[in-house]
Amino acid sequence: MKTKLISFLIISLCFTGFSFGQTNMDIIAVLNDSTRTFNIQHKIEYENASQDTLTAIYLNDWANSYKDKSTPLAKRFAEDYLRRFHFAKTEERGHTRIYSVTGENLKPYSWNRPIDAADIIKIDLDKPLFPGEKQTIDLLYSVKIPSDKFTRYGYDDQGNFKLNYWYVTPAVYKNGWEIYSDKNLGNQYTPPVNVNIKLSTRPYLYVASPLKTERFVTEDTYKTTYLSGTNSVSSQLYLTKSYRFESIRANSTEIVTNLVDEGLNKEIKGMLLSRIISFLEERLGDYPQASIMVTRDEYLNNPVYGLNQLPSFIRPFPDGFQYDIKQLKTITNQFIKNTILINPRNEQWVYDALLISLMIDYVDEYYPNMKLLGNLSDVFGIRWFHASDLEFNDQYPFLYLHMARMNIDQPLTTAQDSLVKFNKNIANAYKAGTGLKYLEDYLQSDVVKRSISEFYISNVLKPTSEQEFLNILQKNTKKDISWFEKDYINTSEKIDFKISKLRKTPDSLRVTIKNKRNTSMPISLYGLKDGEVIYKTWVDGITDTKEVTIPRDSIDRLALNYEGIAPEVNQRDNYRRVRTLLNRPVQFRLFQDVEDPRYNQFFFMPEFNYNLYDGISIGPKLYNKTFLNKNFEWKISPKFGFTSKTIVGSAGANYTSYLDDENLFALRFGAGGTRFSYGYNLFYEKFTPYVGLFFRNSYLRDNQRQSLTFRNVNVKQDQNPLNPVEQPKYNVVNLGYNYSDTNLIDYFRAGVDYQIAKNFSKVSLTLEYRKLFKSNRQINLRFFAGTFLFNDETDNDYFSFALDRPTDYLFDYNYYGRSQDSAYSVSK
Repeated sequence: MKTKLISFLIISLCFTGFSFGQTNMDIIAVLNDSTRTFNIQHKIEYENASQDTLTAIYLNDWANSYKDKSTPLAKRFAEDYLRRFHFAKTEERGHTRIYSVTGENLKPYSWNRPIDAADIIKIDLDKPLFPGEKQTIDLLYSVKIPSDKFTRYGYDDQGNFKLNYWYVTPAVYKNGWEIYSDKNLGNQYTPPVNVNIKLSTRPYLYVASPLKTERFVTEDTYKTTYLSGTNSVSSQLYLTKSYRFESIRANSTEIVTNLVDEGLNKEIKGMLLSRIISFLEERLGDYPQASIMVTRDEYLNNPVYGLNQLPSFIRPFPDGFQYDIKQLKTITNQFIKNTILINPRNEQWVYDALLISLMIDYVDEYYPNMKLLGNLSDVFGIRWFHASDLEFNDQYPFLYLHMARMNIDQPLTTAQDSLVKFNKNIANAYKAGTGLKYLEDYLQSDVVKRSISEFYISNVLKPTSEQEFLNILQKNTKKDISWFEKDYINTSEKIDFKISKLRKTPDSLRVTIKNKRNTSMPISLYGLKDGEVIYKTWVDGITDTKEVTIPRDSIDRLALNYEGIAPEVNQRDNYRRVRTLLNRPVQFRLFQDVEDPRYNQFFFMPEFNYNLYDGISIGPKLYNKTFLNKNFEWKISPKFGFTSKTIVGSAGANYTSYLDDENLFALRFGAGGTRFSYGYNLFYEKFTPYVGLFFRNSYLRDNQRQSLTFRNVNVKQDQNPLNPVEQPKYNVVNLGYNYSDTNLIDYFRAGVDYQIAKNFSKVSLTLEYRKLFKSNRQINLRFFAGTFLFNDETDNDYFSFALDRPTDYLFDYNYYGRSQDSAYSVSK
């Protein structure tokens, strides 16, 4: 095996078409902590490792992305509604000030910043740089450190400096310059460099870095630290005076960390960290650097979701588990990103797939019985919920399906800066990791594990790509897995199958499986007996329907994707009875729960309402809504009013069809009805069928939304002999259009409402606009206009616009005293 691996490495080195050149950097940096500024002398020896002749060199200067409110980073903050950067003081923002850019013999270079890229530097060379040649660039500049309240990196209130991307680095040239601006995505793309840093700081600042510390020299006012690194891609640097990092030896790797340790002693922490490093080196390969820096801020920017939501006093997991999992995720993330060099802006899914799949395997190996809720799963009351049955690793497909069910999931190949926030932080990473486990189960072998290791070993500190990873996967199996790239990775197509037909013979079952989506992904078919798996096979090549024949044995129920290995958007139609009464048995649950596709679930809970005429009304609410969206949802909520002494309540059902159209993404139709009192011993009944069309921009980060709704409101009221209502029975056709484009800087909403009934017709327009200026002043404008197109009810104002107080003739609001004239009359 070792001989084959060595041969493979030799061949790959001989035939590699591109590699990063040996770039060297020498940096002299002096920190003025009173002004929070670095003064930097920076020498870059850049080698052209491409086959092209270069006339310019691009550098990343992400420290300058904080300079004002017009940079790509500032615009990203505005898109995400992060107000703190826009309203920050000038001295809280950072910037880079370049004094000179020179070459040999101090000859100045012509340089500029590309339009709309304040954090990129383009240096025009005075002569072409041919393949294999080197060019020296000397820079003299200063870096003003920003506050850490924007990205967790920068200076904090205790006088500490937490730095990332704090000096200039070369960009990557690979068939062209691969450059992009900082957008708080934490993924700078830079080639590995040999770097030497001479760092001068105040003596009271402790220095922590993943680079090797060569020596310290302390003088009266400054301490000089000499740092060095070989093939380094990390620019992390912490200068602290209120806390120190802990250095823990994990096998041959030093872990430099300040991650909260839950009170564990150093021996336990060392054991856990050694286990993590051993696991990663066994599954991937040796780590080429001497140390890994694991910071609290790095973890908080990419936490273990779920654990980060728990208050500190709740400890549902065994001692050391949370520390172990937090370190696992952060170390694995650093391990991969410091060694596998792909474009993290456009090919991030490869990192995510490796990270999440490794985390799944680690938990399976060392915590095989760990529940998602930890020890809370055994607590009385909580253990009744299906959520308490979920394994810790079940969270990954669950949170991806949360977005898929709402039709706002995005392809894994979507650039990181085009992902909506939840997809960027959670859903896409979980889909990528779940996808590798799906592929692994389909191949029924260790192909995926071997391919990951081969990909790592053959590409350590070398330029690579997502295609290289996919090629290795395909090379190592005889099965056609083109569907994995074509359908799973490159699209947002959902996985959705059902058993459409079953024909039984004495010794076999002929099962027809229908693919409800336009994909070529495979699905697993199970035979169950008393809820236990007694048969399993994978079925592929289902473009529409496919019939398979399996042995009947003692199977009493068939199921597709029974173990949920494939992240299927709807598993509720995956069951077909063979000898049982129902495809899925009925299950009643108290309170809303996580969906369990093995059952027809019905939820119920007590519900309370109050108004002046019914008093307190109490009754059950029966419904089918789970924590994940369903296309079809219904609820029935009858109640007994203790004052009106009668049955009141509501009921409704709706169906939402999510469409693949780029703009019209959802169609919803349904009906609902209510019955409550509107006066003492006076009741109203309302029945409303409705249809809604919902539009969005194909670019999901765009906040532009539109909706068109149609409803027919039918109202019937009891007549009061003492004060007859003018319109006891009527129906109103209501058509509404709403448009919104809500952003931090420019905010706009508009709505048109049209109503027509037997006796009147009216239309109204509402507009709202807000503009936030760079001076932090804002203007807010609101406009309303409405008119009757015709009105036969001129002797009363029952259907009027009622600008002083809403009459609510459509019974849309839950008033406590609907027929009262004043608060006094209510109290009476």
